[in-house]
Amino acid sequence: MSSSGYLRYVALGDSHTEGLGDGDDVRGLRGWADRLAEQVARHSPGLLYANLAVRGRKAGQVRAEQLAPALAMRPDLATVVAGVNDVLRPGCDLDEVAGHVEAMFAALTAQGATVATLMFPDVGRITPLARPIGHRVLALNARIREAADRHGVVVAETAAHAAATDPRLWSADRLHAGPLGHMRIAAAVAQALGLPGSDDKWTLPLPAEGTDISVWRAVGAELRWAGTFLGPWVGRRLRGRSSGDGRQAKRPALLPVAASAGDTSPSV
Repeated sequence: MSSSGYLRYVALGDSHTEGLGDGDDVRGLRGWADRLAEQVARHSPGLLYANLAVRGRKAGQVRAEQLAPALAMRPDLATVVAGVNDVLRPGCDLDEVAGHVEAMFAALTAQGATVATLMFPDVGRITPLARPIGHRVLALNARIREAADRHGVVVAETAAHAAATDPRLWSADRLHAGPLGHMRIAAAVAQALGLPGSDDKWTLPLPAEGTDISVWRAVGAELRWAGTFLGPWVGRRLRGRSSGDGRQAKRPALLPVAASAGDTSPSV
């Protein structure tokens, strides 16, 4: 399938693909997958797009809940991004996680779809308190990259550039990209797919800004983040709850996509 001739795009994944950090649950979420669909639609006016992603889902849940519906839609383009919710939990089996992701790669490519995925940045460089799991993220990246190679899956190397961990690309919770981050992820996947008009500008660092932050201010910021975001997350884990409990996909069926004439997101 030509990169300018996709007819059906289906996105599978968790909160990142759902679009958390780019909009909200009142006004609606956009996110990198929606932005990518708009880019594809510029050259494929009849594009139909479904987004099956649901926040909080682990890789096994994405496979169990989203793969069969995705295959039934017979996409010629699919994105699969899962595993972050697994590595955040203690006792994570990286081989099992990668196995679920590879099973989705295998099923979708066997049906003839072009499949794309992306690499996760080192969360320890975004949130110091997350440094103990940084090595897990990088190890999962390696496994997913190997699986992608085996199945001809397109990989957007979004973690390979310093800009990926610039705080200005991330939302206040430091777990999800902000609007600018989602815009760059979409641009990275578009370039990896070879979409017309795509380029490598997404890799460029953001303009320099003042970095004179005192130790006490930095510590205070970490404590505020822990109380506002980490505490509630740990509380849900202890209660066996997930942020996605009771939630459904925001776009469970293939629907037409209006091509974006240009991105109006805030830039830095």
